[in-house]
Amino acid sequence: MDDMLKHNIGRIVNEYNNRGLPEFEGYSPLEMQFIVYDPLGEGSPIQLLELPERDYDRIPILKQIKYLLKIIEEAGELKLTAKGFLPTKIVSDIYAQGFIKDEMIEAGISKLYKETDAKAINLTRILAELSRVVKKRNGKLSLTKKGREQLNDNHRLLENVFKTFGMKFNWGYYDGYDNDIVGQLGFGFSLILVSKYGSEKRLDLFYAEKYLSAFPMLIEQMTPSRYRSNEEQAARCYALRTFERFLDYFGIIKIEPGAEWNSPKSIEKTELYDKLIKVRPPGYVYKA
Repeated sequence: MDDMLKHNIGRIVNEYNNRGLPEFEGYSPLEMQFIVYDPLGEGSPIQLLELPERDYDRIPILKQIKYLLKIIEEAGELKLTAKGFLPTKIVSDIYAQGFIKDEMIEAGISKLYKETDAKAINLTRILAELSRVVKKRNGKLSLTKKGREQLNDNHRLLENVFKTFGMKFNWGYYDGYDNDIVGQLGFGFSLILVSKYGSEKRLDLFYAEKYLSAFPMLIEQMTPSRYRSNEEQAARCYALRTFERFLDYFGIIKIEPGAEWNSPKSIEKTELYDKLIKVRPPGYVYKA
């Protein structure tokens, strides 16, 4: 291959990588590399902003994690059950604070006895461990050095928890879908979509359609069902994980249920969304 041909091929590839694509909302393939693989890094168009101190009290999952950390701090260490869960007394205490209510428990369909009866409490312990603000040793939880530091630094703790939730926790942990990466892969793209379109109420399926247009390979990876197409399954999976079990926990969206329990829900960003999440438009100057 002569030098001129190499040069032309390189130019074509470079032009493609830097050309905005409609399925990526105008972002280029190169920009999407950052959005997918380093969504909150310096090269990404998405940044988490520091909030006024009073606004951190509007973030349910942060408040719940801090409450657990304070319990551990006061106790010195917290003994877990034989199966590694929070003791029932602590579970009841956390739930009683009302940070995050469980729909099934509130409806009287299920009872709160143990940690796994309330997904958000189980998630709280898991996120605390994954974000390394606590450590488990000999069946007991205690604060790490990072945990002691971040307990009094809302921005650092929130940043840690948000990144851990997005990048380390398995989003498919609580549902029956067999594709674990729907929603979690490219969750930064969902942040961009809500930033752009969330000022007015839109159905969760509106966002699902745009997400699956950017990542169509995920549709093919769904297991076929007698009742729904792969695309319908992927859309429902995406909406459940992205809105009900991720963004809503941070208080940055409002969800309005549909007429029936399984009908599409309306999504709208809260005033806190734009205070916390900054999205730069396509064509930003990134750091390689």
